[in-house]
Amino acid sequence: MKNLYNFLAFIFVAVAITACRSARVAPQLTSVDVTKVINQMADRMVHDVTNPPLAARFFSYTCISGYEVLCANNPKLRKLDGVLNNYPVIKKPATKGFDTRLSAIFAMIATASKLQPSGAALQEFRQKLIDSCLNEGFSQSCIDSSAKFAQQISAQIIAYAKSDGYNKISNYKRYTLKGTPGSWDPTPPAYIAAVEPYFNTVRPLTLTSAAQFVPAPPARFSTDTSSEFHKYLLQCHSFDADSLSEEQRTVAAFWDCNPFAVQDNGHMQIGLKKISPGAHWMGITGIACKKAGVDFEKSVQVHTMVAIGLMDSFISCWNEKYKTNRIRPETAIHKYMDPRWHSFLQTPPFPEYLSGHSFISATAAAILTSFFGDKFSYTDDVEVSFGIKPRNFSSFNSAATEAGYSRLLGGIHFQDGITNGKKQGELVGAWVLGKFNGKK
Repeated sequence: MKNLYNFLAFIFVAVAITACRSARVAPQLTSVDVTKVINQMADRMVHDVTNPPLAARFFSYTCISGYEVLCANNPKLRKLDGVLNNYPVIKKPATKGFDTRLSAIFAMIATASKLQPSGAALQEFRQKLIDSCLNEGFSQSCIDSSAKFAQQISAQIIAYAKSDGYNKISNYKRYTLKGTPGSWDPTPPAYIAAVEPYFNTVRPLTLTSAAQFVPAPPARFSTDTSSEFHKYLLQCHSFDADSLSEEQRTVAAFWDCNPFAVQDNGHMQIGLKKISPGAHWMGITGIACKKAGVDFEKSVQVHTMVAIGLMDSFISCWNEKYKTNRIRPETAIHKYMDPRWHSFLQTPPFPEYLSGHSFISATAAAILTSFFGDKFSYTDDVEVSFGIKPRNFSSFNSAATEAGYSRLLGGIHFQDGITNGKKQGELVGAWVLGKFNGKK
């Protein structure tokens, strides 16, 4: 009888264990998985030397793809038709048996793979994700269904992206320099041609037009030593590379984010490989989501709104850059003041006004502040892999302000370009938030 009891007890325990295994909680993807996709995209951008406006375009459509997967399965989320310009009603695929979070990640990867020049390389990351999911307990059928659902969502977003006008830019006539006093010219060492002079023709995501927000005009160019322009020129001249303190150099280098930076090596120029300013702020977004402990869905939403804000900021900023076509400090100082002066940072290949860093940083900060508050402290370690030490910030706005100031320290922007860039960025940030909150 004792042996019978022992046998029955053994059977009971075995059945209980089996039941626990079959009833265990399904594996869940987290906010970290969203960050991994963004990081993979940023790596491809560095490899491809993707310019800043285009990088923002890639991030926005990729995040929109992930967000749309969530919207298709959660009626409480704010749908994007009515928020984004000319946005179609996204059709929900009939696929069943998928995991929503996994499908959102697959959709992001699918879209990035199509948009980015070296996007095919993301397939290796995708396969590693699949292997990890299998190890975590996802069934192959669930993975397959998730991928199928994602692909159908991604295809609709890709079609929307193709209609934004960017693909037409290659048909426009080559940009020609104005050659007038005070106008922009390519700068050393590479003398790269104007980058994305027609980006203002791309359809904005939320703005009514690239010129919706009109900034104050820049100080009028003048060689008169009593002019406002000369005052700004003198200020830039005071930040010669050799005169900066160690802290000033640290700040300037931290926010450099110049994908076009090169290093002379004899008769060769070698690209230094850096992330774009938009990629930096997408990285900050991931840091904030992780510290705040937000769930997967909230992380996708925050990343999507920041990415949308970045794209519209670049469209608006680039409209002003090529409208004013303002000379860079380096060119003006060399020509009218001091040919031996040199800036700490290399000058990016596009006109000065407005400061892109000031503009897009203010937009990103406004959106992030709306989610996490104006006293959200964090450590920015986005560029550790590039040899840049982490920096601590008390808020997103303080980081945005420092990003703008770094351009003065670097010798690549005038103060009015920085100040007014920040103002414009705040306006775009508020507009994007208003669109998502249902305001016209």
